[in-house]
Amino acid sequence: MFEQLGLIGCGLMGGSFALALKRAGLVKRVVGYSKSPSTTERARQMGVIDVEAPSALLAVSGADIVLLAVPVSATEATFKAIRHLITPNTLVMDVGSTKRDVVDAARRVLRDQVGCFVPAHPITGKEVSGVEHADANLYTDKQVILTPIERTFTAQLSRATSLWTQLGCHVLQMSPQAHDAAYAAVSHLPHLIAFALMNSISAQSHGTDYLSLAGPGFRDFSRIAASDPKMWRDILVANREELLAQSKLFQQTLQSLEKLISSSDGDALERLIGMASDTRSHWRISAKKPNK
Repeated sequence: MFEQLGLIGCGLMGGSFALALKRAGLVKRVVGYSKSPSTTERARQMGVIDVEAPSALLAVSGADIVLLAVPVSATEATFKAIRHLITPNTLVMDVGSTKRDVVDAARRVLRDQVGCFVPAHPITGKEVSGVEHADANLYTDKQVILTPIERTFTAQLSRATSLWTQLGCHVLQMSPQAHDAAYAAVSHLPHLIAFALMNSISAQSHGTDYLSLAGPGFRDFSRIAASDPKMWRDILVANREELLAQSKLFQQTLQSLEKLISSSDGDALERLIGMASDTRSHWRISAKKPNK
């Protein structure tokens, strides 16, 4: 059990983490900080945190576990704000959707204490944000990717793995580079496509009419376009190299399909659709360890 969680960012992800730890009996006390005082106050009223901290540094004071649940672009500034109270015994984690930029920030700022930091990416979330949507079940039966570096303390990695496992998560490990390459393909590019699709339809003169005719398939496909704009701005920019590489591959595949449609090559078009259908039919979300 941890004595005190220092929670920096009391929104959906951070709030859900605090609630999950409390329910599992893994923490005695939660001290929280958010840039918006009203958010921190609301978190206390909901029982997400026990004490409101006036700064990130004071949220970390006395904590043996710290969670950064802030936009990835705010990671470096947050590390700078708390580094003076980080000790070798402090387990520090984040929940960011990109990892190379977060790890680089940790190296620059934490320096000798970077071994305390275990980068984490829980594969979960909602299209809505804010502490009012915090849910103790958010992490249950979900994957959590840990991306330790060569300087990560073995003891802290073990503590992090045990913690997430006790929350009912499937824990995987991979390098920050492999993580960002993989999620550019299966998360960041799909979001980019969903954003572009919604904008392309809404920009048309009859776009509103078209949207009124859409059914469940469009609803499912476009669901992620409702995601938080600021958060996804940061993610797309942070992982731009891998994302743009995936976007080029997608555009090449899309152009191949367009050529077949243009030439009315139904047989070849059917084969490519069949390949996609077969891949999707056999795909399952699993907890198998990917290649590093």
